[in-house]
Amino acid sequence: MHSPHDPYVRVRGAREHNLQGVDVDIPRDVLAVFTGVSGSGKSSLAFGTIYAEAQRRYFESVAPYARRLIHQVGAPKVGEITGLPPAVSLQQRRSAPTSRSSVGTVTNLSNSLRMLFSRAGDYPEGAARLDSDAFSPNTAAGACPECHGLGQVHRTTEELLVPDPALSIREGAIAAWPGAWQGKNLRDILDTLGHDVDRPWRELPAEDREWILFTDEQPVVTVHPVRDAERIQRPYQGTYMSARRYVMKTFSDTKSPTLRAKAERFLSSAPCPACGGSRLRPEALAVTFAGRNIAELAALPLAELARALRGTSEAARVLTADLRSRIAPVSELGLGYLSLDRATPTLSAGELQRLRLATQLRSGLFGVVYVLDEPSAGLHPADTEALLTVLERLKSAGNSVFVVEHHLDVVRGADWLVDVGPRAGEHGGRVLHSGPVAELERVAESATARFLFDRSPAPVRDVRSPGGQLKIGPVTRHNLRGVTAEFPLGVFTAVTGVSGSGKSTLIGEIKEELSGVGRLVSVDQKPIGRTPRSNLATYTGLFDVVRKVFAATQEAKRRDYGVGRFSFNVAGGRCETCQGEGFVSVELLFLPSTYTPCPDCGGARYRPETLEVTYRERNIAQVLDLTVEAAADFFADTPAVARSLTTLLDVGLGYLRLGQPATELSGGEAQRIKLASELQRVRRGHTFYLLDEPTTGLHPADVEVLMRQLHGLVDAGHTVVVVEHDMTVVAGADWVIDLGPGGGDAGGRIVAVGPPAEVAGAAGSRTAPYLARALGQGR
Repeated sequence: MHSPHDPYVRVRGAREHNLQGVDVDIPRDVLAVFTGVSGSGKSSLAFGTIYAEAQRRYFESVAPYARRLIHQVGAPKVGEITGLPPAVSLQQRRSAPTSRSSVGTVTNLSNSLRMLFSRAGDYPEGAARLDSDAFSPNTAAGACPECHGLGQVHRTTEELLVPDPALSIREGAIAAWPGAWQGKNLRDILDTLGHDVDRPWRELPAEDREWILFTDEQPVVTVHPVRDAERIQRPYQGTYMSARRYVMKTFSDTKSPTLRAKAERFLSSAPCPACGGSRLRPEALAVTFAGRNIAELAALPLAELARALRGTSEAARVLTADLRSRIAPVSELGLGYLSLDRATPTLSAGELQRLRLATQLRSGLFGVVYVLDEPSAGLHPADTEALLTVLERLKSAGNSVFVVEHHLDVVRGADWLVDVGPRAGEHGGRVLHSGPVAELERVAESATARFLFDRSPAPVRDVRSPGGQLKIGPVTRHNLRGVTAEFPLGVFTAVTGVSGSGKSTLIGEIKEELSGVGRLVSVDQKPIGRTPRSNLATYTGLFDVVRKVFAATQEAKRRDYGVGRFSFNVAGGRCETCQGEGFVSVELLFLPSTYTPCPDCGGARYRPETLEVTYRERNIAQVLDLTVEAAADFFADTPAVARSLTTLLDVGLGYLRLGQPATELSGGEAQRIKLASELQRVRRGHTFYLLDEPTTGLHPADVEVLMRQLHGLVDAGHTVVVVEHDMTVVAGADWVIDLGPGGGDAGGRIVAVGPPAEVAGAAGSRTAPYLARALGQGR
């Protein structure tokens, strides 16, 4: 029996996902890093087993009602875990919070700033003191009454509502009107009211055009419709609604994303004229501190806000000191360029995770295990050093820090290393090494060791010559001020710079209509779906072909089963209990809802009769359970399936299952699935590929595989542009555009351009020393 003060977390018999009965001991109160190629099982061990078990134990201590739900969700597949303290998980959640969520709300800095204004603000003569709620745009007490605290008002104009004034109303001049019967109804009402519906719009009197589009009146008239001669049309009472009223009503009330998107096309957003976009009531904006109102302070980059709060009055000193101490860890993690009012959905997953990490630093918890998911994601090498300092501080406060990570500098900074592998999927799931970092060098089958201890110089490669230039700019957006950039065509370009230097803003200006672009393919890390219903097979189109294969079998023909029978999205073949999802959602009152396998089909998604049809002794559910690698052998003689599977293998995704739900995929995996879908298309003419940090979430061994594909595209005559922090990728590029020198207001300029060897020597570039190291000393 282990003592209650066992200094190790001891895992025995872990079988979650692809883990093969893993036994491992990890010391507490250390920085332990979990490494291994993508899909090797490191997240299954750190999150799916250790964190999941800590969470389960916490739930065991709460009310029986909650315990019943947790029992439904199921415990991790593990023999036992001893020596496990409470755990806090900081994952890279990719689902964006609401537009009302901001940097200030995530870090709780907004609360402190509102308190400062409430207690120590300079109020106008005779004004009553305001409660801190009155400084929040998310409360009735503080929100601007005109825009309801959103800061934007939606307006429409004649140009938006009537894009082609040469058309008559009958010909569809009012593009914003609904289609089908409702549109005809509005036209007939106008006809009844005496408006000429056959005259070109531009020839109608101005006051008539104004009334038709913008009136708030809703007259009711008896309409005698004149439509099809052979059908009897009865008169009816029709109510008129102006085009603006229809668009605004649809925009605010509809539950349909399609209708809302259509309405949005006829609206232009502008800052609210009442609050100037600040989202607050005039009473709140009249209060100042250090000469600025709360909206002005919230718009400052955090590093500048900390400076603005220095040297304030004695009364405010305690509150400003608290604010500055909360800002310090955020700046330390390289996020000093963010402002409090920056909307959370505009942040990358890495930025959001680091904000949460900074907040944890202030929480003062000790004796817990922090489980982090690639905290270096989206970090420039210059910022990774600061990250290590922060992780060290969490550890020295008396915590254990378990990090799933690929960044070699973070791996080198670990006290303890758990290397999982040797490869992905069923070829992984074993712990190859658990011990000090240096000892990994002796583990021959470790893919991590090859990169961690490789001291050979980077191979010298010839830089390709461009076949033309794409000129962008001048761009003035976010922190870019009149920036002009030239992207060489037909080569591999890396865009570099610290977080917030303006890289994504710059490449966002590359549009398909620009001369020289040709076809534009932008491959981002957004999820390929938000529910288990979306998966690898459905996204790539592979599933359509597989269903046709099943529908063509003798048994399917005998039973008269069509292609639809083998879809889990269509009634008939699917399990109706879970509607073909394979999972049912378990609602937890005080936590996000979670998914558990369907009690009727056990996760198979189909009705038993559908599963009786087999192809080569496998039913459709068993085929969906195959890995890409296994499926490539299974469908080797079905060309349409084989082509899709080959491209997935080429981008290193052989370990994923065909039916793996989108909810289980990382952002890096989602991005590579999109890239594979693109690669399987027959390409004609020049294509411009745009990738934002394609190596996020990838082990160096997977990066090699991905780079072979991307360089292959360039060799085939296409253009590839990547925003990238991995210096081995940048070192292998033909051209580098480096932005900076800092983030936010300290960035937004092009610091250096040229081949990697040239940029590596550029003065004033924060990328240069790291690139020089990658070029000179290899990894």
